[in-house]
Amino acid sequence: QVQLVESGGGVVQAGGSLRLSCAASRRTFSRYAMGWFRQAPGKEREFVTRINGDGGSTHYADSVEGRFTISRDNAKSTVYLQMNSLKPEDTAVYYCAASASTYGSRSRYGYNNWGQGTQVTVSS
Repeated sequence: QVQLVESGGGVVQAGGSLRLSCAASRRTFSRYAMGWFRQAPGKEREFVTRINGDGGSTHYADSVEGRFTISRDNAKSTVYLQMNSLKPEDTAVYYCAASASTYGSRSRYGYNNWGQGTQVTVSS
């Protein structure tokens, strides 16, 4: 089991930026692919981005490509989500997740460890 704690959410105006962090409890953090998902009120939890264990492979949802960047610091057991050019439709609770598979997944069912989520609100 990996315990995950997100931070960095908040309220920002459209066009602004936020950086989310997700700290993991395991020193074997580099063995886990990591993903970020988000869930808006009344909607399904959706894939945002993922990164493999050494940070060499990333993948993004079309809706955030070019605006969001995922990265990780294995020495700190932390994964980051840099969000730029934020839009009101990015408003959601953002969750990080850990997967024991090599590259993670676009599906929420590919992850078995989840954080508690952090709220991101983008005002127009």
